[in-house]
Amino acid sequence: MKTQRVSCSIGLRMARRLALACAGLLKSERLGSAAPGSRGRGEAALRRAAGVEIDRFGYLQLDTVSVVGARSHSIVLMSRLERFTPELGESLLQPGEPLFEYWGHEVCWLPVSLYPVLGWRRRRFRRHPWWGDVIGTHPELAKDILRRVRENGPIKSSDLEGTSGKGWWAHKPAKNVAVALWSAGDLAVRERRAFQRTFDLSERVIPDEWRNAAEPPLEDAVKILLLKALEGHGWAQTGTLARTWRLRLMKNEIERALRELTESGEITACVLESPDGRVRGWIRPADLELAARLDRSRPSPSNPVLLSPFDPLLWERDRALRLFGFDMRIEIFVPASKRTYGYYCLPVLAGERLVARVDLKADRRSGVLRILSCNVEAQDVSGITNAESRALAREAVNRFARQAGLTPKRG
Repeated sequence: MKTQRVSCSIGLRMARRLALACAGLLKSERLGSAAPGSRGRGEAALRRAAGVEIDRFGYLQLDTVSVVGARSHSIVLMSRLERFTPELGESLLQPGEPLFEYWGHEVCWLPVSLYPVLGWRRRRFRRHPWWGDVIGTHPELAKDILRRVRENGPIKSSDLEGTSGKGWWAHKPAKNVAVALWSAGDLAVRERRAFQRTFDLSERVIPDEWRNAAEPPLEDAVKILLLKALEGHGWAQTGTLARTWRLRLMKNEIERALRELTESGEITACVLESPDGRVRGWIRPADLELAARLDRSRPSPSNPVLLSPFDPLLWERDRALRLFGFDMRIEIFVPASKRTYGYYCLPVLAGERLVARVDLKADRRSGVLRILSCNVEAQDVSGITNAESRALAREAVNRFARQAGLTPKRG
């Protein structure tokens, strides 16, 4: 990326508060939290509110782990919507909802308005990014899967016959082909039950309004995606914007998009002034004004919440470390004896600080949420004492347990 001409600067506290506000986590500046969908009390109102939150940052990353009593996509929404439940999170993707499942930075649920914007990716992914030309290698199998779905209706991934090989990614050939057809846009994910995908023809899942919408040229699609990423991050470096949508091997397209967005006044180059030095990035002019307002406010540490390890605020680990001084770790694949914090730790957000992380394990049969450990952050990171951090962590765990229908217990 060529060095951009810097026209403004932003302080670390401003960037941190802006990131929280754009992610819907700074309660005094929810940026649209009073939308109609967030006011009602029924399930339909919560679904609308969830749609508002997902559209805020543009994606909801999926992850299969449910050891704490909720999967990542539910935890993200539970941290923002007090009455949201894991059960509601599991059922968000279904016909009629304004979401579709596809590749963002990982597999995500995305606002359906982005469907035409990602047409270029569906064409590129006719050759699967991991497995190569699966459809071309198994053309008859691909035709048979599409025929079966067309004639017999949706098909679960577990219904695809064949024998799995050994290894984490050694799926059945039929499942590989089905996933490739989904990546290419011939199939779509109709719903998930117990996190298992059900595939259907795209024309029976994606509303005609979006499936038949004109696709923007690639250069315009890249601009739309970069702007959407910046809307969710507030201030961000070029690499973060590119990784938000997995824009790999697209340096020229990204440079052109950023240049044109700058020339049109939609974004501006902005330096983050941090203790570690000056870091070049980008910001929208309206967000620069918001950051200035936030810098004059005093976010309260009350109403702490647990965050998913894959929250929009945290999945970019270097960014979390830069803005919050927080070393986000996933230790699922670390041997138990070598873990620092625990199997699946959830960070505790209080106000504008990440003050602790808790390792939890849900026992649905007994209705208990076991608190295996609570590690508080150093005071120079949390800004408060260890005792205060532990109290805020307990409050966040109690809130999460109520939403999950569990009783918290130590050990």
